[in-house]
Amino acid sequence: MQLSVRPNLVAIPENPLPEAGKVESVKTRDGLTLRAASWSPVQAGNGKVIVVMQGRTEFIERYSESIAELLKRGFHVIAFDWRGQGGSERLLANPRKGHVAQFDDYRFDLSAILDVITDRFGGLQRMALAHSMGGAVLLRALSEDDSLFERCVLSAPMIGLSMVKRPRMAHLATNLLALLGLEHAYVPGGTDGATFPFEDNPLTQDERRHAIAGKVFAIAPDLAIGSPTIGWTSTSFNAMAELQQPSTAQRIKTPILIAAGPQDRITSTIHAQTFANHLPNGQFLAINGSEHEVLLEIEPIRQIFWQAFDQFMAES
Repeated sequence: MQLSVRPNLVAIPENPLPEAGKVESVKTRDGLTLRAASWSPVQAGNGKVIVVMQGRTEFIERYSESIAELLKRGFHVIAFDWRGQGGSERLLANPRKGHVAQFDDYRFDLSAILDVITDRFGGLQRMALAHSMGGAVLLRALSEDDSLFERCVLSAPMIGLSMVKRPRMAHLATNLLALLGLEHAYVPGGTDGATFPFEDNPLTQDERRHAIAGKVFAIAPDLAIGSPTIGWTSTSFNAMAELQQPSTAQRIKTPILIAAGPQDRITSTIHAQTFANHLPNGQFLAINGSEHEVLLEIEPIRQIFWQAFDQFMAES
C-alpha cells in the first residue's frame, strides 16, 4: 500500500498546468488519503464550482487543458485522483494494479471532495464534469441522492463496455474468479503497462494529447497504473448491471448531458444513449468520429463538446 500521496502536480512543456492551483491531501471517511487540487478563476467567477471526475487509470494532470477551459468560463474547479490511482493512496502491494474492493467505495472519495466544497465553496452552485468510470460513480451516487449537483456533464460514461466481446460471460467469469479468492490478480492478459501506442489506439486521434500520459509517467512513474484486477472488474460489472436498469436513470431528476462517440471502442455508447433517454432531464450528444477520450480528442471534436457544454450550462 502507498503510505503517502503525491504532494504536488507534475507539469511538462506539452501540458502546462493552470497557475495558482492548491494541492492538498483529503481524507475519506473510511481512512484513505486522496490527492486533490483546486483553482479559482482569475477574473470574476460565474458563481459555480465544478468537480472534475476522471476515468480509470487517469490523474489530475491529464485534465489540465480541460481545467483551463473551465477556469476561462468562470468556474471554480476541484479535481482529484480516485483511490488506487494517480497520486492518491494505493490499495495493493503492487501499486500498478488497478483495484478497488467494492465499486461503491469510490463514493467515499466523492463524499470527501463534496465536504471540501461545502467548507470552501459553500455559496456556489455545484456542477460536475465526469468521464468514463467517473461517470459511473457519479450516476450511482445521483441515483441515491440527486441533490448532490445542480447540473452534470458526462463524457463516455462507463455504463456498459464495448471493449468486451461477450460482457455477460465476462461478468460471470470475473464474479466466479473473485469468489475463488483471485480478486487481487490481474485480469487474464493484464500487465503493469500503463499506456497504449498511438497507432490505432482507442483513446484519441490527437497524437500530442495522446503522448501526455507517457511523458508525465517518465517524470512521475508513481502516477501510473496498469490493467485492472479481477476484483475491480467484477465489482465494476456489478455496478454497470445496476446502471443498465431503467429504474436507475428514472430516479435521477438532475439535468444531465451525456456526450459520446458512436464508434467508442472502450465504453458502450448504446448503453449511454439508452441511459440518457430514461433520464427525466437528460440530453444525449453523439459526437461522430470521436474515440473514447472526448476531452483529449482532436480540436474539431473538442469544439463540438465545449459548444454543447456551454449551451447546457447556460440553461442553469
